[in-house]
Amino acid sequence: MPDRLPEDVRQSVLQRAGHCCEYCLAQSTYSSDPLTVEHIQPRSAGGSNEPDNLAAACQGCNNIKFTATEAVDPVTGETVPMFHPRVHVWADHFSWTDDGSIVIGRTPIGRATVERLRLNRPGVVNLRQVLVAIGRHPPVQIE
Repeated sequence: MPDRLPEDVRQSVLQRAGHCCEYCLAQSTYSSDPLTVEHIQPRSAGGSNEPDNLAAACQGCNNIKFTATEAVDPVTGETVPMFHPRVHVWADHFSWTDDGSIVIGRTPIGRATVERLRLNRPGVVNLRQVLVAIGRHPPVQIE
């Protein structure tokens, strides 16, 4: 059985992320499932339990990402690294449509991550639309 992260480490990762998924920015306050703490570089590929290798992720992003660290940019067809929350800045690689409901990849890394993690899954988009309507989306990003 894999080593479980200590609760204080888990809480620290979630707090650092502002209690949002670091990929799709789903807010834990409005999620039906708790956020998880995922290994950016999977342990099976040598990733550690160090805070620099941990990210807050919603169940959807975590389950879809699984052990992936690279994805195909749909524009160039090239395999590129996926978004790394400890190395990259979200706003450098992603933006929102004018209505705030769709994540747009702005770079090869962003586009590949949007596609690979399906950041615009129907349920997530629907929730974003409701949250926009009540002034709760997009979330304030923590740097």
